This record gives sequence, structure tokens and C-alpha cells, in this order.
Amino acid sequence: MDLGNPASYLVLADRTPVLSTDGQELGKVEHVLADADSDVFDGLIIDISGGHRFADASQVEAIYERAVVLTVSSADAERLPEPSGNPAVLEASPDDTTPDDLEDKLKRAWNYLSGNY
Repeated sequence: MDLGNPASYLVLADRTPVLSTDGQELGKVEHVLADADSDVFDGLIIDISGGHRFADASQVEAIYERAVVLTVSSADAERLPEPSGNPAVLEASPDDTTPDDLEDKLKRAWNYLSGNY
């Protein structure tokens, strides 16, 4: 597959193929997660057969014009997490207000998929 030239997450189109390190197509880009205010790429929501998966920015090896290559094999891609919703909090203390980075990204992915953004 001709991947094209290296590209930025800023121009990555939905439905772009996502490949594993062993060259297998895992699915298509559903949505790019980024903090536009800080210009920080957080990761991707990938549409795979059977649902959606979240690939953290650290799991994205390269972005090209016609494909994204992850740092995981096709076997390991099955273990990518599903985007998750924000669980209800009955009590919160100041210690609870610092979000876990991956958890925060998964919540934002879920909010995008569920239309709560």
C-alpha cells in the first residue's frame, strides 16, 4: 500500500485506514482526539469490526496522507480499550479532581461517540 507522504493529525481525514506494525488494516479513523487550544494530539478513535477502539497518541507510530500506522501488532490491537463514559461520582475530594491522562482521553472519546461534546 502506498501510504503517501508524512502528514499531521491536523489534516487526518475520517475513514483513513489504520494499520498495525505488521501491515494489516485494523480499521478506519473515526475521529481524531486533540486539544485544539494547546495543539496537542491525544489519539484516535478507530472504527473496527465489532465496535470502536481508542489508540493513544503514544501508540501512533506515523501519520501519512493515506494511512495511519500504529505501534501495536494486529494481535495486540484487539486489546486496545473501548472509549468509555464518565462514571458518576457521588463524592469528590480535591485529590479526585486531577484526572488520569488515559482515563480523561477515554472519556473524551466516549463523549464524542455519544454526542456529548
